[in-house]
Amino acid sequence: MAWAEDEAIGPDVASAGLHVSERIGRDAAAQPDLEEALEASRYASHPYSSHPKEWPSLVEVAETRQLPPMLIERYNAAAGEGTALCGIFSDIHRAWATVDNSFFIWRFDKWDGQCQEHNVDEQAICAVGLARAKPGIFIEAIQYLLVLATPVELVLAGVCCSASADGTDPYAELSLKPLPEYMIATDGVTMTCITCTDKGQIFLAGRDGHIYELQYTTGSGWRKRCRKVCLTTGIGSLLSRWVLPNAFKFSTVDPIVDMVIDDERNTIYARTEGMKLQLFDLGANGDGPLTKVTEEKNIVDPRDAPYGGRRRNAQRSAHSPKPSIVCISPLSAMESKWLHAVAVLSDGKRLFLTTSGGSGSSVGLNSSLQRPTCLKIVATRPSPPLGVGGGLTFGAVAAAGRAHPEDLALKVESAFYSAGALIMSDSSATAMSSLLAVQKDSAAQLSLPSTFGTASRSSRALRETVSALPVEGRMLCASDVLPLPDAAFTMQSLYADVECFTGFRKPSEKASIKLWAKGDLPTQHILPRRRVVVFNTMGLMEVIFNRPVDILRKLFDGNTLRSQIEEFFSRFGAGEAAAMCLMLAAKLLYAEDSPISNAVSEKAAEAFEDPGLVGMPQIDGTTALSNTRTQAGGFSMGQVVQEAEPLFSGAYEGLCLCSSRLLYPIWELPIMVIRGPGGTNEHEDGIVVCRLSAGAMKILESKIRSLETFLRSRRNKRRGLYGYVAGLGDSGSILYKTGPIIGSGGRVNGRSPYNSQIQDTNPTDQSASSKKPRLLYTSAELTAMEVRAMECLRRLLRRSGEALFLLQLICQHNVARLAQTLGNDLRKKLVQLTFHQLVCSEDGDQLAMRLISALMEYYIGPEGRGTVEDISTKLREGCPSYFNESDYKYYLAVECLERASMTNSPEERDILAKDAFNLLTKIPDSADLSAICKRFENLRFYEAVVRLPLQKAQALDSNADVINGQIDPKHNDMILYQREQCYEIVLNALRTLKGAGQSGMQGADKSSGLATAVDPASRSKYIKQIIQLSVQWPDTVFHEHLYRTLIELGLENELLEYGGSDLVSFLQSAGRKHQEQVRAGSSLTTGAAKLQDLGAPISTSQTKYLELLARYYVLKGEHIAATRMLLILAERQCSNSEEAPTLEKRYEYLRNAVLQAKSASIAADSSRNPIDSSTVDLLEGKLAVLRFQMQIKQELELMAVRVENTPSSSESPCDPFPRDNILADAETAKAAKDKAKELSLNLKSITQLYNDYAVPFNLWEVWFCLFHENSLGLVFVNLICFVTSQ
Repeated sequence: MAWAEDEAIGPDVASAGLHVSERIGRDAAAQPDLEEALEASRYASHPYSSHPKEWPSLVEVAETRQLPPMLIERYNAAAGEGTALCGIFSDIHRAWATVDNSFFIWRFDKWDGQCQEHNVDEQAICAVGLARAKPGIFIEAIQYLLVLATPVELVLAGVCCSASADGTDPYAELSLKPLPEYMIATDGVTMTCITCTDKGQIFLAGRDGHIYELQYTTGSGWRKRCRKVCLTTGIGSLLSRWVLPNAFKFSTVDPIVDMVIDDERNTIYARTEGMKLQLFDLGANGDGPLTKVTEEKNIVDPRDAPYGGRRRNAQRSAHSPKPSIVCISPLSAMESKWLHAVAVLSDGKRLFLTTSGGSGSSVGLNSSLQRPTCLKIVATRPSPPLGVGGGLTFGAVAAAGRAHPEDLALKVESAFYSAGALIMSDSSATAMSSLLAVQKDSAAQLSLPSTFGTASRSSRALRETVSALPVEGRMLCASDVLPLPDAAFTMQSLYADVECFTGFRKPSEKASIKLWAKGDLPTQHILPRRRVVVFNTMGLMEVIFNRPVDILRKLFDGNTLRSQIEEFFSRFGAGEAAAMCLMLAAKLLYAEDSPISNAVSEKAAEAFEDPGLVGMPQIDGTTALSNTRTQAGGFSMGQVVQEAEPLFSGAYEGLCLCSSRLLYPIWELPIMVIRGPGGTNEHEDGIVVCRLSAGAMKILESKIRSLETFLRSRRNKRRGLYGYVAGLGDSGSILYKTGPIIGSGGRVNGRSPYNSQIQDTNPTDQSASSKKPRLLYTSAELTAMEVRAMECLRRLLRRSGEALFLLQLICQHNVARLAQTLGNDLRKKLVQLTFHQLVCSEDGDQLAMRLISALMEYYIGPEGRGTVEDISTKLREGCPSYFNESDYKYYLAVECLERASMTNSPEERDILAKDAFNLLTKIPDSADLSAICKRFENLRFYEAVVRLPLQKAQALDSNADVINGQIDPKHNDMILYQREQCYEIVLNALRTLKGAGQSGMQGADKSSGLATAVDPASRSKYIKQIIQLSVQWPDTVFHEHLYRTLIELGLENELLEYGGSDLVSFLQSAGRKHQEQVRAGSSLTTGAAKLQDLGAPISTSQTKYLELLARYYVLKGEHIAATRMLLILAERQCSNSEEAPTLEKRYEYLRNAVLQAKSASIAADSSRNPIDSSTVDLLEGKLAVLRFQMQIKQELELMAVRVENTPSSSESPCDPFPRDNILADAETAKAAKDKAKELSLNLKSITQLYNDYAVPFNLWEVWFCLFHENSLGLVFVNLICFVTSQ
């Protein structure tokens, strides 16, 4: 793993990654479900909080726009007596209105001078809807369908949207295409409302109380292109409609006036004129038949009593009208798993409903799988009180000036709820109506640690802030301003697998706004400010919800007093406020918002570094036993104190919060998925694709790099506590020393405002200080710990940004193709690899290297589309920790080898191979030698095949710790294994050359044009070259592997000829267990005393090494050493016949020893150390005795065979010859056979041969014949005389 700036990033990144994982898990657990928050708020003092008056407002009107002139003109022409409707199509960023039979549509977020008009027949338009066009029916240009309903017919019109010239605005142009073939009669049913699903289904509610579906197809034959189907009718309803006359219909019809579709759960909520709520089910996939689940007539909340402060409504219930439902909206699964819808009443109260049975937290645990069964209220929310926040005045009359209590009640005419935000139009004031904006109080979202149930419950209670906007006119409708498709797709790509986007089948702008339900604090770094467009009787108004970071930005942008900044830090906490300062300082806010000025950025950076705001690191729990005495003067035993732990400042907490929220959507999720043909994620068949879109990764990378760049710049400038401490010296002295770095024990040149904050205390009152308990950490040590933690986070951010860059680059070059080059095991690991592992683990680094390798091979291959220089520049600049200078040189070498394999010129081939070798010698420990050396083998460039693996082996143990035994045993085996793998590359090249004569170039790359057979002469030359290069390398451990391999391959001659200076010691240690050293300068002049038996037995496997050692001595002309070694081989002791050499082989050893001794005596005539002549005589005597032993063994074997072949009847006890009597003795024959075997094991002395073999078996003939054949007869005669005399 390679790192820039010589940083020890590996362990630091892993440590910071654990902290980020812990923070992500803690934040996820700290966000309560809406049902839990509502339940906890029952026990809170009040569910609403106030916004500070001196702060910028939470809700503001960004812009107001008048209605199009042509619409006003048409409305005035109707003199207010015509039928007028209005609404907002947020999907296409358009507002619409109707006047009688005319339909007008225009842009609501900006006035472009265009207002299109579409007219129908003379009947007035009574309902309008917009649906997505189903694919395959209309031309591709028609993306949406406009549905217009009149009392007599239903009309469809095509809606075509086109982007601007620069592509930044996808809704710049809009045109309406009439579809005359898609018109159908209403059959006398007047439609009251139209709603559509994301799949393109069109549902209409009729004044007859039924729900219809407008179905359309391409049409063929007798089938109609468009038809209206009643979904709620039954047999009784049919009889009532078509058989019975109206005079006999006694029941009144309660028509549906509003329908809302929950596209996530595939349900429809309907509201009637009689204030009934109806629930319909569309099936699990949204394509089933419409089924009515339930109808609730009386909306009563059984748990209204707990809100004791609001019971005054019951006192005036007799005088006040019954509240009506003004709005019903579905709740996303991100808001609650148990609550499914919210209804807003005319008095401002909210009713939270569920569609699943059960109660409490058991409701809806599996709501995504269960179908709705009921519709009941789970919780209520009291109406917002007037006067909260101080600035809530409505018109010219203040809330505090109301005379009658009943006048304080809200009179909500219309409302809009979406993702936790509520806008209500209140007409309780006589002078002017107002907009009430209700949203979650971000300060109440803070996860405060608590050990008591009451405190924990209150911290999870839902608290909301209320803002009032005096406006002219009544609100008619409102809608979210959806983000642009590219931004919505980016948000969905990031959070699709983290949050509850699974209910949406395709990328949808509506899906992205669900993230606002998480609250401002977790999303303000990635989401834009929330915008709502309000359509009122005076025109259009765009309302903006300011987030906490926007409030802080406005505070920094003006001449704000420090007390207000301190109040902000106190309200949100030092950690959250510091995180917002980081967002402003690093400019992490959404790009759509106005750019952050440098002045604001600098003020935010200073606040982030101000110890008066963010605090200083300290010990948590140090004051737990500070008050041990009671107030009455008694003594208290105190409380159980937890172990004190360091508590870092708000700067660290803010950095940790900001980092974890940036990484939250990708941290613990796989970066790759297997996508099937249908676009679904499968794990069997399919291709590997990246889970994240390129745009999402680019945005996230930009934010992460901006944050890391800001931290690095402050460190380099030594600004703030982090920059000051981190800039004192190298990272090792600051981050890794356990002792204090600043304080009484260490002086720092220069002055800093942080000296007083972090120096160790040295009280003058020694008696008082001696009584204080010893602190676990000094202030300097706490400072060093925090700075190190922040530095680790900075490195994690840097590594994460590089990982995102690498993923983008890989995805640009078809990650599916690159993944196919991996094996099945690596491919499975790649699919299971999380971003956390990619950044922090060794496995992630290895997989990244394999993907980079596949990318490089694509570039430098025969079909490549570029050069190594092109892609390497991007990798080195974008992700140096994954691809550094060593990797660049490696792939340059691979490119040279690829070009060398394609050329036909031997000279050019050698030059390219030499260039590749020179590049690789600079990075011996970074190359993939198993593949690269195979390329050199194909090019017959064996210098690289030998030197590169040996260089890498040397780099693995640069200090020779393994050889000297100065390393941990656990790492010793691993390093030895890695070194042996390097050795095997060289030895395999030898094996390949040795086997070339039988089967060609075994193991050669068949794709290479050079993979041809080698002639014997060239093969011998290459083998000699490899041996010579290997012997020249000063690695004795490798030499042992080399020598053994040469012996195994039968290359003894090459070994003896080109072996190194350590060959003798290798053969000696391998041939003898007792470390007998044989030196070339040793002398045999001491005669028989030094030629005695050497004792220890020699196995057959050791014999070949001693034989080679003898051959080596002979080849080098070291006759004395050769004589000694041959004598050792001839006299080797054996315990069984299987390991013992034959006497003939021993005779050959002795004979060669005699020859070497004679050669040594000849060479010694001219030397200063003449050899003793008795040595040659002694060796010749041993040779004669061995011949005598061979003759006796042969005679004994013949004797045994003769006894076995002689019949027992031929034996005669009167035979006068004693020898025949011996032969006739079977026991003697068996003894002869055993003695013959003994003679074949080891050499015997002359005394043993005479006493143990010749005398017992009367072998006198052999004995005396041997006297005549040898010149040692006198010695034998004297010996016999001596024996017989005894």
